[in-house]
Amino acid sequence: MRRAHADFVRAGARAQRTLALTRGEPMAAHAPDPVAFRALEHAGWQRAARRYDDAFGSLTRQAIDPLLDSAEVRSGARALDVASGPGYVAAAAATRGAHVAAVDFSSAMVELARAQNPQIEFQEGDAEALPFPEGSFDAVVMNFGMLHLAQPERALAEAFRVLRAGGRYAFTVWAKPEEAVGFGIILDAVRKHGNPDVPLPPGPPFFRFSDASECDKVLKVAGFRNVDVRKVPQVWRFSACGLLFEAFLAGTVRTQALLHAQSAPALAAIRDAVGRVAGEYENHGTVEIPMPAVLAAAGKP
Repeated sequence: MRRAHADFVRAGARAQRTLALTRGEPMAAHAPDPVAFRALEHAGWQRAARRYDDAFGSLTRQAIDPLLDSAEVRSGARALDVASGPGYVAAAAATRGAHVAAVDFSSAMVELARAQNPQIEFQEGDAEALPFPEGSFDAVVMNFGMLHLAQPERALAEAFRVLRAGGRYAFTVWAKPEEAVGFGIILDAVRKHGNPDVPLPPGPPFFRFSDASECDKVLKVAGFRNVDVRKVPQVWRFSACGLLFEAFLAGTVRTQALLHAQSAPALAAIRDAVGRVAGEYENHGTVEIPMPAVLAAAGKP
C-alpha cells in the first residue's frame, strides 16, 4: 500500500494535466461553455441518481459531520443544503434538530431524497439562482456540489444572499488527485491507455477548489470573511478491486461520459489498469483508497 500511494503522489502532476477527463476542465484553447456544461451535468445526474449511493454514498457521507460543524448547524438553526443529491446532508442536519430546506437541479435526485426523507422539504432548484429571499438561513452547505456547477461564483453569491448577517457557509470538494487517489488512478489509466481529449462540453477546472488559496480568494470576493480551509481525511472502501472502476462508471457524469467515449479495446485496458492499481491498496481483504476532501467555511459579516 505504501508503494502504491507513493507512486500516485508522483503521478499526481500527470493526472492534473488530464483534468479535461472529469467534469470538463478546459484546455487552453477551450473556454468553458456554461450552457452546454450544465446540460451535460443535469442529464448525467438524472441518469445516475439511483446508482450514486452504491458508488459514492459511503465515501461522501464521511464529510458530513465536519461540514455541518463548520457551518455551525445545530438545533433550531435554519439550514439550506444546496446540491442536496440523495439528501444525506439534509437528513443529518435534521437529526441535529435544524430546520432544513434542500435544493437540487436534478428531479431524479429530488424524488429519491423525498422518498428517503419525507419529513424534509426537498425541491428542484438552481444553486446559481436560489428560490429563497435574502437572509433566509443561518447556515448554507454544499457537499461535493461546487465542482458540478457551470458558474460557481454565482452559487457563492447566492449563498451569501440567502444567509442572514452572521450566518455560516461551508462546502466540500475533492483534494487533488495525488491525494484523492481514486481520481489519480482513473486519470492516469485514461492517460496511459485511452484518449483524454474526447470532445466533451468544457467546464470549470474540476480541481480548482482543491487549492486552499483559491477557496480563500473566491469566498472573500463573494463577501465572506474569516475563511477557514482544511483537509478532511476519508477512505473509500471496496470489497473487490474492480469496484473502483465501476463506481466511476456508474456514479459520475463527466468521467462516465469520458469512459463511454473510449474505444472498446481502450476501455478494457483502462478497466484492467484501474483494477490492477486498486488491488495494490488491498488491506486484509478490503481495498482502501485515500480520498480526502477539502472543506472551506466562512461567515457572512
